Amino acid sequence: MKTLFRLLIAGLLVAALNNFVSATPTTQIWMPSTDIQGFGVFHLGWDSYIKIAGPEGTVTNGGITVGVLPFSKVGLEIGVDYRDIGNFGGGGVAGHFYPIYLNAKLGTPEDAFFKYMPALAVGSFDLGTQYKVGMQTNYNITYGLLAKNIWKLGRFSLGYYQGNNSLLLDYSDIAKKKDGSGVLVSWDRTLTEISDKLWIAVEYMGAKNSYGEGSVGASYAITPDASFIIGYDYWNDYNSYKPTITVQVDFNLPAVQTWFKKPDKKQ
Repeated sequence: MKTLFRLLIAGLLVAALNNFVSATPTTQIWMPSTDIQGFGVFHLGWDSYIKIAGPEGTVTNGGITVGVLPFSKVGLEIGVDYRDIGNFGGGGVAGHFYPIYLNAKLGTPEDAFFKYMPALAVGSFDLGTQYKVGMQTNYNITYGLLAKNIWKLGRFSLGYYQGNNSLLLDYSDIAKKKDGSGVLVSWDRTLTEISDKLWIAVEYMGAKNSYGEGSVGASYAITPDASFIIGYDYWNDYNSYKPTITVQVDFNLPAVQTWFKKPDKKQ
């Protein structure tokens, strides 16, 4: 019940407040973006984070996200993820026995209500399913973001996040101090000079908890409904979390989307 309540809150926060596109929740590389799935779009994603040093295992995350609002100026997506953490790394035993996480995001695209308006989004992700002390997976990260395309320079995003301070700790500090919040900053751009299918991004997620990172990556759209990302991730707490190579595959289910469309009127 607590998890469902948090999902509802994440949606209501923005209801009082872009381009609708692509992961679970819709992300840049690791951090969330202001993008939201369109109504009826079922989006499947499978992300792998492969350690290039250290004993930690590969982290894989698979999930589905769907857009659930039939509006052009306000969108809402909800999703569920399944996460596998190799060698019990980066999440402990709880991450293996309780691998299901929920997410939700509500927002508006650029220029939705007035010219030059930035895209806005508020959401939550990694809403874990286990609250028992010592087995917790309720990272429950809530965030706010704004983003704006500036001329031909690309899109710039800025935001802030806050999570569960009992789990988001700075292990580089001898006292393992609480470190559950930080900035969200990113830049991304489609390289139209080369191909409309090629996209690049650079991002930063603040703090030295297990989520804090800096990443760079590139995506190629094989078809309008299928793409993949290859990137490099440097985790802020280098002593606890070694760099990773990420490989991500994303695709939509256009056949499912047609179920949500109104049938054409007979002539």
